[in-house]
Amino acid sequence: MRKLNVGFVGLGGRGRGILNMVLAMDDVEVKVVCDMRQERLEMGLAACKEKYGYDVAGTLNHKEAVARDDIEAVIIPSSWNDHLKIARDAMEAGKYAAFEVGPAQNVNECWEMIRTYERTGVPCMILENCCYGRYELTVLNMIKKGLFGELIHAQGGYEHDLRGLARGTETELERTYHYIHRNGELYPTHELGPIMSYLSINRGNRMLTLTAMASKSRGLRAYIDANLGGTDYLKQQNLHEPAPFQLGDIVTTMIRCAHGETIILTHDTTLPRPYSRGGRIQGTKGLWMEDNDSIYIEGRSPDHTWEPMSNYWAEYEHPLWKEFYKNIKGGHGGMDYLVMRGFLEAVRNKVEPPIDVYNSMSMIIVSCLSEESIAMGGAPVAIPDFTDGKWIKRSPGPKSIFSLTEVHDDLFTADTLEI
Repeated sequence: MRKLNVGFVGLGGRGRGILNMVLAMDDVEVKVVCDMRQERLEMGLAACKEKYGYDVAGTLNHKEAVARDDIEAVIIPSSWNDHLKIARDAMEAGKYAAFEVGPAQNVNECWEMIRTYERTGVPCMILENCCYGRYELTVLNMIKKGLFGELIHAQGGYEHDLRGLARGTETELERTYHYIHRNGELYPTHELGPIMSYLSINRGNRMLTLTAMASKSRGLRAYIDANLGGTDYLKQQNLHEPAPFQLGDIVTTMIRCAHGETIILTHDTTLPRPYSRGGRIQGTKGLWMEDNDSIYIEGRSPDHTWEPMSNYWAEYEHPLWKEFYKNIKGGHGGMDYLVMRGFLEAVRNKVEPPIDVYNSMSMIIVSCLSEESIAMGGAPVAIPDFTDGKWIKRSPGPKSIFSLTEVHDDLFTADTLEI
């Protein structure tokens, strides 16, 4: 199998982790690394030299990196504010672009991504790893096999205690900057990505409107008072009293779809809690809930009684996990590896990636739309149709073991075991 030649732009902590994962792939070769900070660039170059035994190219300018003739794709784990701009430059240069998760800053930048794709024909993909979680893919398999009946409602969220990120300055810490200046659903993709697959969004269905509300903001300030020195710390970081953080502790976003399904997303990162993605899918035959790891299927489960999800693994576990589990490598329990392999397979085969530009933009635009709704007291906001009406009859996309629109059991053979 020929090697894919790729470039890397963004070498912070997340970027270096993804770089090391890709460096371990025998069918991929990193030709250039880039970061705007010299010390990070040097760490990336050192990692490549340790792997290959020779120096790869390095640059502080992402436009130099994406313009290289010896790469086919660019992987972009850069800051939230920059990854779409870098992706557009990569697409303009004829390179497939894969960018890490994060919110859209405004509606226009999402439309610019759509226009760039439709003008150049060069695909891009958000690296939303939770689409490839073991639970999420298994629930997708259950849905496609009709276990839940007709789908009615879905829930999910990013529920993760991140108060420790208050340490540092807003120029050093990505999330802190947004918590200071923004009030909305800042991390919608982790469960919206899988939910969009469940509900066939942009392929026979679409999201129509959303309304969002935010609670008061107290969690980060209470944490700073208890652990970092309170007002003195805020002064050191040039954060102004009395309320430097705009983001509400709990942000709730409700979405209505064209076929009548509803979605609830929750952003909950500044209060004490265990981690959860809060997954829930409910249909005419039953429901699954992540938080108590349980499922109820009418006519199969004992009446009015939860069953453990473990009762269903043997029959319904997605073959991408069931067949390939021992080969899955990479962070977040293997999700990082699978989403990256899905992108790289698309590059190799010169086809659309499993999360295309339309779904990628539909995920991240929820951030700025939720800000608009919150600012207007929870007023409904229209969600753009990036497909320009094509969602009604769009095809399911390329047939692949990494497909998020269909489960192609027939593709999981001995010949495809190495991923």
